[in-house]
Amino acid sequence: MTEASSSTAAAAGRSAGYVQSLERGLAVIRAFDAEHPRLTLSDVARRTGLTRAAARRFLHTLVDIGYVDADGRLFTLRPRVLELGYAYLSALGLPDIARPHLERLAAVLGESASASVLDGTDITYVARVAAQRIMSVDLGVGTRLPAYATSMGRVLLAGLPEAELEDHLGDLAPLTRYTITERSHLLAELERVREQGWSIVDEELEEGLRSMAAPVRDRTGAVVAAVNVSTAARRGSVTTMVDDVLPHLREAATAITDDLAASR
Repeated sequence: MTEASSSTAAAAGRSAGYVQSLERGLAVIRAFDAEHPRLTLSDVARRTGLTRAAARRFLHTLVDIGYVDADGRLFTLRPRVLELGYAYLSALGLPDIARPHLERLAAVLGESASASVLDGTDITYVARVAAQRIMSVDLGVGTRLPAYATSMGRVLLAGLPEAELEDHLGDLAPLTRYTITERSHLLAELERVREQGWSIVDEELEEGLRSMAAPVRDRTGAVVAAVNVSTAARRGSVTTMVDDVLPHLREAATAITDDLAASR
């Protein structure tokens, strides 16, 4: 990095070792998602804010190293991009530890069970056992959802130090007519989650969907992940879910916490 670029990075709040081209290359990869699996050069430039010339260079580099496929004017991600996520998940160890507990939880309750971690303003699924499909979005490992409107997200947000919380809230856009969008209301809900040690979200992410989550902690007691159970809201009341699901959910979260501590 040149002295000038180092000064620019420092001025932008970046470290002296910041490499802008790496950030831009990752931005090109992130331009593709479930709603935009095939993009033209112009699409990529628009979604990343890069010039067409820069977008072209990054796309062709990614094609050359096997992360992107080119078919005429259209570009798509190749399966090799999964290596980027798998490297993180393998190092974390959480998916392998959580999965048998999620399988037992899903079997006992007959409902889908998942584990996630906080990533910016989103949660990222790191393990999931689907008993049935109850959402319009097909969830799987790597799926990202807004933290503020999910039960796992609220458990993870509630576990943050107060000084870090604001950076992880993002825009509180209404996803359904029930979504909490008032910041003060959400902060009060997070305080309640912090005190009771679990969260329930009732049709705020998607109408007809209810979910309950509990924290997974490290050896110091810090919240490092969350596990949840999702069900159709029509299956019973919130009170019924608390009575019937919460004890099993807490048991699974405690077992994952214990196994995670024993593995490190």
